Amino acid sequence: MSNTDTPALIEPDPTLAAGELGPTGRPLPDLPEPTAPDPGKPRRALIIAMCNQKGGVGKTTTTINLGAALAETGRKVLLVDFDPQGSLSVGLGVNPHTLETSIYDLLLNKHTVAEDVITHTVVNGLDLLPSNIDLSAAEVQLVSEVAREQTLRRVLTKVRHNYDIILIDCAPSLGLLTVNALTAADKVLMPLECEFFALRGIALLTDTIDKVQDRLNPELETLGILGTMYDARTLHSREVLERVVQAFGDTVFHTVIRRTIKFPETTVAGEPITTYAPSSPGAAAYRMLAREVLARCPGA
Repeated sequence: MSNTDTPALIEPDPTLAAGELGPTGRPLPDLPEPTAPDPGKPRRALIIAMCNQKGGVGKTTTTINLGAALAETGRKVLLVDFDPQGSLSVGLGVNPHTLETSIYDLLLNKHTVAEDVITHTVVNGLDLLPSNIDLSAAEVQLVSEVAREQTLRRVLTKVRHNYDIILIDCAPSLGLLTVNALTAADKVLMPLECEFFALRGIALLTDTIDKVQDRLNPELETLGILGTMYDARTLHSREVLERVVQAFGDTVFHTVIRRTIKFPETTVAGEPITTYAPSSPGAAAYRMLAREVLARCPGA
């Protein structure tokens, strides 16, 4: 089964030192080495929605690999597959067609508990809440529910104390499922393909985020915009990234995810790039992104 949300095709990605100009044209920050959370401190997971209504921008790839990189720092991480295509589940070696229970059951069956659905992955400290095509029916069924926009929040509240960070891989739309994810989240991270047409969708997405902040989740904040599928060899990629930085400034992460042949390979292998090719530039980029995320979220 193919993963339509997987970047591809070139290597390598040079590693730059702090203070040097990165792909975004800004000096790279000197980020501290992440330390493991205090084991004596009660957990209350930071919830991050990975959101962009355009498909194929690297949401799923980023969710898997950022989650794995965060787990490497000693954090307990839960990945939530909130896309009926089930690409996140496939990317972690789960066959959506053979699932007996999925997040759909958690949303609409009060007798299903999270422990029945959550599965462990090949990465220590990284768990998955899988999904399949059944989730597409949830969008219709939730319409008649009371407080329908808060259904996912109620589900995640019950497991929040078991994790340090929860990442939600949203569907490529701005429908009820995505609104549920934004209502449940503390932060939203927007992967943005370094391609002109991808820029046009950001205004639509930020408008949706503003509405959710105003009506459903006033605590929601933008964590950042992540450039993905970047090809430094093309003027087009460089110009798009430059325009994104001009428009959004420090909201844009310094880390940029370049196109690489490794990402499609990891999908077939059913594991993150951090374990499939731990010394690759792609793995290094996601570890750097994890450090940036933690620097922007003190206490996570």
